[in-house]
Amino acid sequence: MRIVLLVIDSGGIGTAPDSEAFGDGGANTIGHTAQAVPSLSLPHLAAMGLSALVTLPGTPAVPLQGVAYPVYPKAAGKDTLAGHWEMMGLTVTIPFRTFPHGFDAAIIDKLSSAFGRPVLGNEVASGTEIIARLGEQHMATGWPIVYTSADSVLQIAAHEDIVPLPQLYTWCQSARDIMQGPWLVGRIIARPFIGIPGQFVRTAHRHDFSVSPTSATQVDALQEAGVRTIAVGKIGDIFSGRGFDVKVPTISNQDGLEKTAAALAEWPDRQSGFIFTNLVEFDSHYGHRRDVAGYAQALKELDNFLPKLWALLEPGDQLWITADHGCDPTYRGTDHTREALPWLCYGPSLTPYVGSPRMTLGDIGATLAALFATPQIGQGKPSSELITS
Repeated sequence: MRIVLLVIDSGGIGTAPDSEAFGDGGANTIGHTAQAVPSLSLPHLAAMGLSALVTLPGTPAVPLQGVAYPVYPKAAGKDTLAGHWEMMGLTVTIPFRTFPHGFDAAIIDKLSSAFGRPVLGNEVASGTEIIARLGEQHMATGWPIVYTSADSVLQIAAHEDIVPLPQLYTWCQSARDIMQGPWLVGRIIARPFIGIPGQFVRTAHRHDFSVSPTSATQVDALQEAGVRTIAVGKIGDIFSGRGFDVKVPTISNQDGLEKTAAALAEWPDRQSGFIFTNLVEFDSHYGHRRDVAGYAQALKELDNFLPKLWALLEPGDQLWITADHGCDPTYRGTDHTREALPWLCYGPSLTPYVGSPRMTLGDIGATLAALFATPQIGQGKPSSELITS
């Protein structure tokens, strides 16, 4: 048996019970994208049950072939770490710290000392915008661009011709060591870029230095039980490498899908396993940049790829699709949005079904525990519809 879990990074489907508490009432990432692009047709996602959870105006009615649930996230935060950790049974109860006015002077002093030079920026900014604005000054001085966002992150941008990648990664590790205790942030992110002024482009050499999970997760339990575990994309960084036998980097959504398919196709005979894939461009390229057309195209590309994954599933295998939070490209601001999330499941042995809302993403990890007969981490409840004999 193999379970593949694809995360549409930011693929929310509408209001959750606590959306208003997060200031996100009315957000609906996939629904609003589908409304804004009436030609968007997602027949394979619809067959997995997406159209039963959110209105897809451009998608024709298709027979249900999967098991689908809406899921209400429970974590006290709407960031990447909180969503992914909750899936694996670890629910964040205290949000990671954010710096809505930039970093404290004491932090900047420590960073400058560790880097051996001053820094540029120190503000809340869009990554592409701040690189466009400060990139030329960075190239002239060698000073790194430090910035944050509405998320709990400290990001360091540097041109690959000015600051070699190993140096940038060393700086990020130093920042990870500094940003502890009262300054603890969820992630330090290396943001390398290339190009000339006016034509800067971020590269695929991004690397996240995440805080380690504060306790065991369901992935740890799977690995300890001998289940083969593979992280595709930034999943390995999100869990600080813990719990995974293999970590596969990616450069795009399409690359992530291709590498997920390759892992399935090349699987060792008779070995049970779990593949955990993050499709980050939904969030980083389209959600945060409020690119509705780009988000729609990314959904279409995922939909087009699904038959290839389905064809690789053997009896007993399942493909699951979910999300970690929302990031509605039609909404105000550029922040993540608190939303209900989809849990779509397809497998040769499953009976089509649309269920009532699940009350935590932890139900995903609980179902993994039940399927692989491993100890359960967290308080989630397994889905009986997915536990086939």
